[in-house]
Formats: sequence, structure tokens, C-alpha cells
Amino acid sequence: MQSFLEETKTYQEVPFTWPKGYKADGVHVGLRKNPNKKDMGWLYSEVPAQAAGTYTTNQFQAAPTKLTKQTINQDHLLQGMVMNTAVANSVTGEQGMIDAKKMQKLAADKMGIDANLVGVASTGVIGENLPMDLIQKGVSQLELLDNDLVTEAILTTDTHPKTISTQIEIDGKTVTISGFCKGSGMIHPKMATMLGFVVTDAKIADGQLQPMLSQQVDKTFNQITVDGDTSTNDMVVTLANGMADNTSISIDDGDNFEKFTDAYNAVLTKLAQDIAEDGEGSTKLVEVNVENAATHADAQKVAKAIVGSNLVKAAIFGEDANWGRIIAAIGQTDAVVDIDHTSVWLNDLPLVDNSHSADFDETVMKEALTDKKITVLVDLNSGTATGQAWGCDLTYNYVRINATYRS
Repeated sequence: MQSFLEETKTYQEVPFTWPKGYKADGVHVGLRKNPNKKDMGWLYSEVPAQAAGTYTTNQFQAAPTKLTKQTINQDHLLQGMVMNTAVANSVTGEQGMIDAKKMQKLAADKMGIDANLVGVASTGVIGENLPMDLIQKGVSQLELLDNDLVTEAILTTDTHPKTISTQIEIDGKTVTISGFCKGSGMIHPKMATMLGFVVTDAKIADGQLQPMLSQQVDKTFNQITVDGDTSTNDMVVTLANGMADNTSISIDDGDNFEKFTDAYNAVLTKLAQDIAEDGEGSTKLVEVNVENAATHADAQKVAKAIVGSNLVKAAIFGEDANWGRIIAAIGQTDAVVDIDHTSVWLNDLPLVDNSHSADFDETVMKEALTDKKITVLVDLNSGTATGQAWGCDLTYNYVRINATYRS
């Protein structure tokens, strides 16, 4: 099975750009110790936009995450998002919600819009209250600009911003879809310590944005893992402000709907891969493709079990073709598996043939494992369904980063 990067594209990937009608900015206000790192940002649409979101399933859901979910669920509209890094405002009791609402109101007043049109996102250390003097200072410094500094303002242990833009033509109108996200550690969505934002100027039919987002998140962000930990602040929010003035996109309009969802999926897939590749301390992106599964759910389950196995991740870091770890990860799931006829390939080289070791050259396989991207293909021989997941290797540096996270 091919990754989307190898498939025929119905969209064009372009340098990162904001779709029509969006403004953004990012500043440093002192939440992070390094003065060269942005730590607050926002995103604004000139008109209220249709909004949809997906959120962490962690029981200790952070105040800003709860507030954004409540805000979107009121009318499924947003016109702005305000964000900060370094302090998660999570497990902070009643004061946490008070601070999140104040942050929302400060941003709304500066934008000149109703507070019920502003979402809030925070990430960083759990259990610390927001320093509201710095939050107020940050909002006062933010402007409605065309820069992309907000993509830096949400980073924690990430090594770089993660962004993508695509464009398609809908009835002669250019539609742009742009996304950015953060995430490096505590990544095991449904959801994880990640924030994702996807904005478009497309006009989408009423009631169709939320199911579209939920379906695509299940196939992308929910299929990545770095370390198996799910955090308290995760969310993916998408806005569609309709300013491209295209014919409204609906599931009943097969061609345009398919064209849009292909480009939308490409944005979310690329962002998910970027998070996996930038996993804390990682040196390799790991992609697992599963084919001939009994169901799509089985294929997804097996793919994520493999990328999530610490033993598999360690073996890939050590460039050791220890295929027993892959087989063991498959067997730990409740997926339907033909245990006598399961096959595995690594970077197109046969590793396991019908549940027996393939006749492979250890030297050649070890060389293949030096690649920066490792692709594992699994044939379960149990049906026709496929699935895909992404992760990274497990390195000594991961332990160092997380042993000193607060210092």
C-alpha cells in the first residue's frame, strides 16, 4: 500500500500561505525562558467561520480544551483562536477555567469580536496556573498580520514548526487549505499532547465540517504514536470561512467533495507524519502499512500496535532486523490474523514469509535500516482491508529530554 505522498494527487501542494481572509501573529512574552522563542499567538478570520473540533479523551481534560469544545458546540462558529505554550492550564481547578475565559475575552476584545467566537488553546507543563499578567501582555502585543509566527508560538519540545498548504480548483475558484500543528512527546492520540489547526477559505455545506474532520482525524492524527502517552490538552480545530466564494461543498456533490477531502486528508496526513517524524529524540520516521486485513479497524489496530511497540521502536533505532518483535506486536491485538500465513516487508525487502523468516541478508537489511524513513508492510492474509500508522524510533535522547522537561 502506498502512502499518500506516492499517490496521484488531485491537489497542489504550495508554500505555506494563509487562505483568503485569515490573519495571524505570534510574540514572545516570557512564558518561555528563551527570548528568541515565540510563546503566544493567535489566528483570526475576517468573517465568522464554520468550526469543528476533536479533543483529547484524557479524563483530566484541560480548561482551554473544555472551553473551546463548549464554544464550538454552541453555534459551530469561530472567528479566532488564541494560543500559548509553556503552561498547559491543566489540572488547575476552577481557577483554570476562570483564566481560560479571561484569555478568551482579552483576545476577543482585541480582535473586536464576541468572546463566543474565540477558541483557546494551551500547551506546556501540567498543573501550573497561567501567569495572567503575561497573557494580558501577550494579547496586547498581538496584531492582525499576514505572518506565520503563530506556527512557532505553540511549540514545546518540537524542533521546528510543522506546516502545509494545498490548493484545489472548485468551479473555477482557487480554494486553499492550510494547516499547522505542534507535537513531539506525549503523543498517542485519541488525541495527545498535540495541537492542530486547519483553516480553509472553502465554503462547506452546513453540518458537514464536523463529520469530515472526525473521519479524517481517525485516519491521520489518531494513527500516530511517539511514546504511548495521551495528554490533557489535545485538540484539532478546523475553520472554513467560505471566502473563496466557491459553490458550497457537500457530500451530495461527489466530484467537488472528493476533490476537497483528498486535499484535506493530505494536509492532516502530512501534519501527522511531521509529528511522528519529530518525536522527541527520534532519528527515524516509521510508517506501517497493513494490507489484506479482515476489516479496516483491524488494519488500523495492527499498524498502530507496531509503531507503538517500544521493542520495535528500539530495534529500529538499533538497526536490528529483529522481526519477532513485529510479529509479537501483531499478536497482541485482537485483530483477525492468519497466524500461519502472515508476511512482513521492511523497505520493500522481505522479512517474514508466511510466518517464517524470509531468506534475507542481514547486512543488506541492516543497511536498509539506516534510512531516515522506515516503511513496514504487513500482509495479514485475512481479507482485503488496509490501514496505516506512523511513529518513530525510541532513542537514548528521548529519556534525556523527558528526564529534564521542567528544567
